[in-house]
Amino acid sequence: MCTVCGCGNPDKPGKEGEHSHDHAHDHQHDHDHGHHHHHDHEHGHDHSHAHSHGADGTIDFGAGPAGVHVAGLSQERIVRIEQDIFAKNDAYAADNRRYFARTRTLVLNLVSSPGAGKTTLLVRAIEDLKEKLPIAVIEGDQQTSNDADRIRETGVAAVQVNTGKGCHLDAHMVGHALDDMPLTPGGVLFIENVGNLVCPAGFDLGEAHKVVILSVTEGEDKPIKYPDMFAVSDLMVINKTDLLPHVDFDVARAVDYARKVNPRIEVVEVSARTGEGLRALTDWITARLVGVAKAAE
Repeated sequence: MCTVCGCGNPDKPGKEGEHSHDHAHDHQHDHDHGHHHHHDHEHGHDHSHAHSHGADGTIDFGAGPAGVHVAGLSQERIVRIEQDIFAKNDAYAADNRRYFARTRTLVLNLVSSPGAGKTTLLVRAIEDLKEKLPIAVIEGDQQTSNDADRIRETGVAAVQVNTGKGCHLDAHMVGHALDDMPLTPGGVLFIENVGNLVCPAGFDLGEAHKVVILSVTEGEDKPIKYPDMFAVSDLMVINKTDLLPHVDFDVARAVDYARKVNPRIEVVEVSARTGEGLRALTDWITARLVGVAKAAE
């Protein structure tokens, strides 16, 4: 189960012995995803789980040491599960990161809410960069290959990873995708994560940077409503700026909120539809690629 959000996703990055990572992978996928929910809603709450009631009436189920509530599990049990999940994921992420270092690949993990325009923005960035450097893409969605198909139309290699009921990619999934997509040294790998501002924040994929995309149609308070994602991101892309005349969105306030959560976060403003501001984004990417090359020297 995904204890990051309590969504019921069986997030187990892999069982020991099933994943020989260094990119000659031997993988087994034996996932029993059966969920049996029997709800008898005559609750006699014993309130053994941790939550608090604020002065404004807010019920906070993130008040316990685990920072999340999962029905039927104690806070201590949730903490132990999370530690196990994250430890396994981090081991796979470290393996991925070693591979990326050997191939001098800049890896960017693109995260956002559904509909923020990640894929459209990615297509525009690819069109600007593909003649200058090698590019590959891993697409994460619960179902369909629609986004990978769109990327392949640009002439760039893309692998689709469908997570089923899963709410995010993990490092184990990325390792599998790399089996099917050898990287050309000195290029960029874009990982477009599942549309979700919660769970992807907690899972290292081996990337160099998380890039969070916030569209002007969503509301400028997203950084303080979903602070974990903005806290771990190095760049915030404010997308769909061509719609600013038609929506009630305060760019300065959005940036202020983001920097209250993460003072070091950088910001670019882009319209994926018109291309306005795209140069600032591609310049940011190429500057980080130069950094990767220098680190490899």
